Amino acid sequence: MSRVPLAEAMRPTGLEEVIGQSHLLAAGEILRQIVAKKEPVSLILWGPPGTGKTTLARIIAKEVDAEFVELSAVTSGKKDVEKVIEHARQNWNLNLRTILFVDEIHRFNKAQQDAFLPHVESGLITLIGATTENPSFEVINPLLSRTRVLVLQPLAKDEIISVIKRALKHLKATKNITPTAIDYLAELSGGDARVALGNLELALSFGKKVTPDVVKAAAQKRVPGYDKKGDMHYDVISAFIKSMRGSDVTATLYYLSRMIDAGEDPKFIARRMVIFASEDVGLAGNGALALAVATFQAIERIGLPEGNYSLYHCATALARSPKSREITDLMMEAKQLAGRFPNSPVPLHLRNAPTKLMKDLGYNKGYEWKADFKHGKGFLPDDVQKHSS
Repeated sequence: MSRVPLAEAMRPTGLEEVIGQSHLLAAGEILRQIVAKKEPVSLILWGPPGTGKTTLARIIAKEVDAEFVELSAVTSGKKDVEKVIEHARQNWNLNLRTILFVDEIHRFNKAQQDAFLPHVESGLITLIGATTENPSFEVINPLLSRTRVLVLQPLAKDEIISVIKRALKHLKATKNITPTAIDYLAELSGGDARVALGNLELALSFGKKVTPDVVKAAAQKRVPGYDKKGDMHYDVISAFIKSMRGSDVTATLYYLSRMIDAGEDPKFIARRMVIFASEDVGLAGNGALALAVATFQAIERIGLPEGNYSLYHCATALARSPKSREITDLMMEAKQLAGRFPNSPVPLHLRNAPTKLMKDLGYNKGYEWKADFKHGKGFLPDDVQKHSS
């Protein structure tokens, strides 16, 4: 039996074998054009795990007749980069291209990324970086300006099913699995072909017909692809807030469930709902803030899993609440006014007058302690009042 993992054994070796990423691989799209013209360009391939970043880099190198050199930013350092550059110079003298593939390029610090710049600029190397993190934040701007960022998408369920069926045909194991098990494998993969093939390989190794129950035993619980400091963290909380703002209860609770299942700090979620209660519900539902604060206090005092009830209660109520941006708009207007007139003197009639001298100077003059009392001179400093009138 081969010791090569199934995911590696099934790695495509040509563009025609690649499943998915049609927005990059269809006729006329950028990767097709690069291969057709045999003119490689430096790229940053950004996408979740198991979407084909390494595979595409290898195929590009093969198709354009370039030597493929691979580094991992996790295990490589400055000396490793220097060795590659020296090797690339030797290739240059032999009229050979060098494609340097840097996996997890976001893990290289600024100085390490800087080291690539002159060699990418001169054409000594064609750099292909792979990252699961947003290049806008993790890759330095000078390097971004010298590369094309291509976004890879998680594979769709039907694409994962195609990957699984191809592997089964390769293994001559098509009869060893039920159609529902194939569907379940695809469902569990989360768009990651590597996960799907890993689960399939383990399920087949049990030596019996693969059913959904066998898949479940092999896969156990799929860990959500959620990094509390990464893009997914911000993407999901953003979707949660926008769903509440759009009064979509189902979507709100779906994103809430994803965060909780991924181990997000429940106090972070509760804090966001406290903000939302004033920012988006505001005066349209004055009870929302009290509910959100109570939810935060409940989470502090009882934690999870019992605190789930409070989180779902509050999120549902906020999603169903009427929305108002009045508080937010008023706050922004006031901040702009205070920023423009930070030192305007408070009108004399609004100042306290604890001494006779202050009263004689006009402090508190004409002011009466009555509900809704309106002073003839108003409440704003003169210069501010002229601006706002």
